[in-house]
Amino acid sequence: MFMKKITLLLLIVPFFVFSQDDLLNELDSDSEVDNRVNSVFKSLKVVNFESTKLASKKDLYLIVSHRFGSVKNGIDDFFGLDQALTQIKFIYGVTDWLNLGAARSSNQKKYGLHAKYRLMYQETDGFPVTIVGYNLITANTALKDDIYPNIEFQDRLTYTSQLLISRKFNDNLSLLLAPSYVHENLATRSYVEQENGTTIAYDEENNQFALGVGGRYKISKRVSINIDYGIHLNRNSNSVYNNPLSIGVDIETGGHVFQMHFTNAQAMFEEGFITQGQGDWSDGDFFFGFNLVRVF
Repeated sequence: MFMKKITLLLLIVPFFVFSQDDLLNELDSDSEVDNRVNSVFKSLKVVNFESTKLASKKDLYLIVSHRFGSVKNGIDDFFGLDQALTQIKFIYGVTDWLNLGAARSSNQKKYGLHAKYRLMYQETDGFPVTIVGYNLITANTALKDDIYPNIEFQDRLTYTSQLLISRKFNDNLSLLLAPSYVHENLATRSYVEQENGTTIAYDEENNQFALGVGGRYKISKRVSINIDYGIHLNRNSNSVYNNPLSIGVDIETGGHVFQMHFTNAQAMFEEGFITQGQGDWSDGDFFFGFNLVRVF
């Protein structure tokens, strides 16, 4: 069965069909069907990291995400609200175990395509966790020919693969582990300014590894506190970037989920927030953001 799913994943072509299901029906469903544990997470993301939730078959999701500038500058740029970045994403449930999605972010003018697929369900009297695979490819269209005169299209591409492993411990608490692999054809660069005014660039490895951890704790029927953190395992010692720590609130209402959060990583694609978390919580350098989720 596993090999059949992988084969279908490699061959399938995305298509979009609109349906008119009420998301609240799904949000209210905490029942266990055929020994499977459902509603491990209520949203497709914990905060930045993907959760093990998938869109249901024939559901089309529209997700509008905003990340504002750093709150560190205070009233000068209205606590970051003058520096907004936006991502628009569509996700379609091809089957109950396979989602396909496309997105565009104003950060580095990136475009992305992803596949998300369930491999195993958590069971009440059986398998202890839910396992989901996630693969993303992005293209950075902001790279300039005058800076990179020999740049080719493949240099703009970055690939991310994740294994998402979650467990629902009770009606209120769910936790996630997300081993992550990022391959950048043109590796991330950290620029360090020296005392004499010169600038030195340090490249990351093309292959980068990280471990995401996260969780959700429900504090009422419609509200939960969500936290995730990414540990970049082979970041170079000269990097100016930090591991991403994000704290948020999910609010479930009729027809959509509204997510509000603070994070030290402004990028919204996986390779961006994993490798380029530019903020530092200890300096008050973090960003406010929100995700608005609508299903058709």
